[in-house]
Amino acid sequence: MAVRDAASPLLLGLLCLLHTWGARAAVEVNMEDKVEVLLGDPAQITCMFKSDDFGGSGGMTIEWHYVKSSTDSRRIYSQDSLQSTVEKNTPYSDRIMVNTTAREVVLTIRDVQLKDDEVAFNCFVKIIGEGSGEGGTKLKVFKTPEDPTIQGVEQGISVSNKVTKIASCEVKNGHPKPKITWYRDKMPLHNIPDAVKLDHSVTTQSSGLYSVNSDLNMKVEKKDKDAVFYCEVTFLVPGAEKMLETKRINITVFYPPTTVNLWVESPKGKIKEGDTVEFLCASDGNSESQFFIIENNEGPSLKMENVTRENSGVFHCTVEDYGNSVKLSTNTTVLVNYLDEVVIKPTGSVSVDWKKEFSATCNALSSLSTTTTWFKNGKEVEKGHHLNIKAVTYDTAGTYVCVVTVPEIQTMQANASLQLTVQGPPEIIEKQLNEKETNERELELTCHVRSYPTPNIIWGTTNGKIISSSNHMTGVGAKSVAKVQVNITSNTTVFCNASNEFGKDSVTYVIRFRSYGVVIAVIIICILLLAILGSVLYFLYKKGKICNRSGKKDFTKEKSSKDKIVVEMKSDNTEEAILLGVNGEKQLPNDQ
Repeated sequence: MAVRDAASPLLLGLLCLLHTWGARAAVEVNMEDKVEVLLGDPAQITCMFKSDDFGGSGGMTIEWHYVKSSTDSRRIYSQDSLQSTVEKNTPYSDRIMVNTTAREVVLTIRDVQLKDDEVAFNCFVKIIGEGSGEGGTKLKVFKTPEDPTIQGVEQGISVSNKVTKIASCEVKNGHPKPKITWYRDKMPLHNIPDAVKLDHSVTTQSSGLYSVNSDLNMKVEKKDKDAVFYCEVTFLVPGAEKMLETKRINITVFYPPTTVNLWVESPKGKIKEGDTVEFLCASDGNSESQFFIIENNEGPSLKMENVTRENSGVFHCTVEDYGNSVKLSTNTTVLVNYLDEVVIKPTGSVSVDWKKEFSATCNALSSLSTTTTWFKNGKEVEKGHHLNIKAVTYDTAGTYVCVVTVPEIQTMQANASLQLTVQGPPEIIEKQLNEKETNERELELTCHVRSYPTPNIIWGTTNGKIISSSNHMTGVGAKSVAKVQVNITSNTTVFCNASNEFGKDSVTYVIRFRSYGVVIAVIIICILLLAILGSVLYFLYKKGKICNRSGKKDFTKEKSSKDKIVVEMKSDNTEEAILLGVNGEKQLPNDQ
């Protein structure tokens, strides 16, 4: 007992010394609380350690463990100064790699999986003579979800006091669990008793991923017919939070009518006879149980073809919603405008004496204001109901068209025509004296005459010979044409006389005949005489009957194989002679 008591102070001192040395020499390990990584990416977990006396040479062991729970932990890697070992038959046997430096150990996990890898990884460091230390890091695995979808109910929703499902929103395969928020017109929706109810459900896949479904239930009001609904999904990624939105949708809302309207859909603007008129009737309600009646015809539209002024009047439309016990009526007034046929006085065809005054009137009854215009040959000649011509001529004869239009309706117009015939003395268009020159034996002459009635035409000559006499002429109306074939043997004068019961007119043609036959005969005779004279001279020359001046040599000279005929020409003031060959070449005397 005395020995034990004496040894106790010594033992206590030794224990204190060991405790002090151990505390001073313990290994300090530092690790991050968590490491975040996307599914399928590699993850790196760092284990940093330090010791006051450790110089990095031998005597150190390192171990890595994964920890699923306080009772489920397993070593996956170990290392000492002699070797490193990856434990077999673990989820990490072929997916980990460890790099060690003097103060740091890094565990790399390839192809991070959700089911096995979202656990804690502990690092154990032991240094002989120094002590040991450990630390742990939680590995967090993230998966971006698929794009969210939204689906409204297919059938319409009636306005009522009941909360009804109107749409569903779903997001699939995310981790951690995504969150769904509903929006109406950019305003978030929350649960409101008897008004809005949000039902969320979560499905966990075998892979560990989450799918979230949310139903929106509401008490639908009439204003919701124009509302825009969509979902927002928020989810976590390493180091951040992100958001996705669905497409925007509208819902079909059924509600009873409170007002009804009836109108003419076509034509736009004023209606005229002959139009096809289409009526439309509509209410401000949207109900499956409402129907329309327009003038005893069921349906929201009515078409009337080829309307007349008798169709003018008041038209009625009734809408009845038997599902909501609502009945409403309305009406609209329709005026069918008309334009009667054009009446011209005098009518038909009118004959007026030449140089006399002529007037006509044109009118058409219409429900709208009209304008009247007179046309002749497509050109405007008068505006207004009255046509006045002070002195008619053959130029004013013809067809006059009176067009009555309604300015307020561009396509609304009517027309009628009047044929004006001017009767009077003949008027020949050609000038009174015409000169013609010809070498033809036969000549066609033309006489253009304006006259009504058709005049008698006499063709004759100044010596009293009648070439042609006829009242048959070609042409239309007051304009006609007379033609005649005249035999020409010498200069002559031909006249065209036109006459009818109102007077006469004439035109004269002076024809100068040029015969070129005599001139041609004289020219031919002269050419023949010159040919004969040339032959005679050539013959005399060959016989030597023609010679040049005395003392001169014969002009023939063997200069070429061809004989040449030359003529000596001499001027009054020089002795030099120029010889001209038959072929037109000049020859000097010394060439003779």
